[in-house]
Amino acid sequence: MMADLRTCESSGCNQPAKLQCPTCIKLGIQGSFFCAQDCFKQNWTEHKRVHKIVKAAAKIEDSKPAVYNPWPGFKFSGKLRPWPQSPRREVPDHIAKPDYAETGVPLSEIKSKQSTQIRVLSKDEIEKMRVAGRLAREVMDTAAKNVRVGITTDELDKIVHEACLERNCYPSPLNYHGFPKSCCTSVNEVICHGIPDMRPLENGDLLNIDITIYYNGFHGDLNETFFVGEVDEESKQLVKVTYECISQAIAAVKPGVKYREVGNIIQKHAQAHGFSVVKSYCGHGIHELFHTAPSVPHYAKNKAVGVMKPGHTFTIEPMISQGTWRDEIWPDNWTAVTQDGKRSAQFEQTLLVTETGCDILTLRPDDNGRAHFLSQV
Repeated sequence: MMADLRTCESSGCNQPAKLQCPTCIKLGIQGSFFCAQDCFKQNWTEHKRVHKIVKAAAKIEDSKPAVYNPWPGFKFSGKLRPWPQSPRREVPDHIAKPDYAETGVPLSEIKSKQSTQIRVLSKDEIEKMRVAGRLAREVMDTAAKNVRVGITTDELDKIVHEACLERNCYPSPLNYHGFPKSCCTSVNEVICHGIPDMRPLENGDLLNIDITIYYNGFHGDLNETFFVGEVDEESKQLVKVTYECISQAIAAVKPGVKYREVGNIIQKHAQAHGFSVVKSYCGHGIHELFHTAPSVPHYAKNKAVGVMKPGHTFTIEPMISQGTWRDEIWPDNWTAVTQDGKRSAQFEQTLLVTETGCDILTLRPDDNGRAHFLSQV
């Protein structure tokens, strides 16, 4: 295509240019003029990178649903909106599955709720829990490496799902009470139980990924909050304090401590920094059952039952919010969001009470538990 006289864009060539890249014309890219075909061909490898960047951006833009509102009339508390979801992912027959995998109903867990007794695991059961915790950590770290601006939470769910299958694990959230995905992804004002979908992550988002795996009859459970691109200072402080809350609570775990004390520690630290503690969701016992006794609330003056003993395995997973502690549920009956639309953060670990303290079964092995986000602060 002929155009007004320009200077060739090839490095070191200042010749007059009248030939414009035909692909750039189709993509609507301004400029891209060259003096001759030979000069254009010599610079093709470098120049075509521009095409890839523009096409990728267009793909993200085109993926946005023009009109996608599954719940007309529903009043959202914040800016986040649901996006379309991909079909439920399949798990091969050779992988052992929990009792709810096909029906969505965890019968053994429902039966266990008839008692508040906290199980003391045997040495063999503890070793199985250690393996489950290690595998859950591996899956989490695989997902963490892929967190970036532009990736969708559905893509992250696929990565998590495949990482589970590679390790012969079942992704515990899949079909648990009908949950449609292999992990939970909670963005910004979502407190927990966010469903992975086609929304591309945006610069400045907070993202929590909650991973649980089922292996050899036992579950391992953890979650972490990540920064997507450049995050504002208030959000960084929220995440930092949330991590400090769980760290202080874990430091207090040892035989003889009442489970209700965990909430006192967490709320004291959160409130000292101007944040609130979500009350609707709590830590829980975990082993052959995904959720069981004990219940471990994260707020002060709770009425949790039980005293920590060697052999107990449970999670601590505080959800800390910038504004109100109150939550509401989207019409999908899963996504829990803050009532005021402000941001929330969370961290979770699976713990084993030992004779002298506790072991973090989902600890990252190479950094003594250092959270991923700390390298970004």
